[in-house]
Amino acid sequence: MKLPPLKIGKHTVKYPIIQGGMGVGISWDRLAGSVSKEGGLGVISAVGTGYYENKKYIEKEVAGRPLETANFYSKKALFKIFENARKICGDAPLGANVLYAINDYGRVVRDACEAGADIIITGAGLPTNMPEFTKDFPDVALVPIVSSAKALKIICKRWTQRYDRLPDAVIVEGPLSGGHQGFTYEQCFMEEFQLENIVPQVIEEAKKWGDIPIIAAGGIWDHNDIVKYLKMGAAGVQMGTRFIGTYECDANDNFKKVLLEAKKEDIILLKSPVGYPARGVRTNLIELVEKREGPPIKCISNCVAPCHRGVEAKQVGYCIADRLSDAYEGNLETGLYFSGANGYRLDKLISVKELMHKLVYGEDD
Repeated sequence: MKLPPLKIGKHTVKYPIIQGGMGVGISWDRLAGSVSKEGGLGVISAVGTGYYENKKYIEKEVAGRPLETANFYSKKALFKIFENARKICGDAPLGANVLYAINDYGRVVRDACEAGADIIITGAGLPTNMPEFTKDFPDVALVPIVSSAKALKIICKRWTQRYDRLPDAVIVEGPLSGGHQGFTYEQCFMEEFQLENIVPQVIEEAKKWGDIPIIAAGGIWDHNDIVKYLKMGAAGVQMGTRFIGTYECDANDNFKKVLLEAKKEDIILLKSPVGYPARGVRTNLIELVEKREGPPIKCISNCVAPCHRGVEAKQVGYCIADRLSDAYEGNLETGLYFSGANGYRLDKLISVKELMHKLVYGEDD
């Protein structure tokens, strides 16, 4: 099947493939720029930008960590990441992923618009006030991530009433994705919450509001998966973990090694200070946390609102900002390595160009 282009607001992506935003340094300039250059939508994660280029753009750090929200979500670093991504992809559409659960959400969305994002994607909560922060940027497309038709209905209702606008596209994410889930631990394993069962429901709800493109995400791996969801009525797909297996991915070599060596049973659901279950690889950190022997929790960066300044971190046994940044820096002892359920299928590194070719044409998969 020939893959059609994906139109999101005023922007047209050559192929209906969005590279998922992966925070603290997994999808920054090199990966996102390369994906956009090859005809997909590259997405820069706004999470943990303070760590970019060895914390070169932050004002203050404590114990090697960006101090407070303003430094953890560094505006200067985000601008530099976009500048460097643009050197790779030129004028091709480029996205930013800004989690709704973060502190300073509105400020970071505005930063991303100013930095040159064409499309803003937001998950980890219901972004009912997302348009509030993009009023001065009418060309920036807004794409919330939902996990149910009900969530889409709430967003469309609020946006229509308050801002007289609708999402430019919607990503529906099933429970096989990497990182945080929009489901309870139990729901992640229930048939009715699997992606193929929620996509048709979200498509039906979207039709009630007009012509909103629906993008399927969570566990999508190859050309056949893409075709499956396009035939179901989706306008495109979002894929994260598969792009970690590329040379251009901004992740540390050790991060890639963890995934390349992971077996199916190593990829598990974890408790997270964000309040949602999160999917990652069982590593040394997880063993320590289970024994309540994890690294000390100090809440230096104050990253997410649901953590309540380290209260939730202490309950689950780790600080998410510190542990994700350790993974970005390749620390195998204390790093938290997020992966989608199919991460064990990565067996070698290839270029983004080669991966996009496989996804678009379905060869040698």
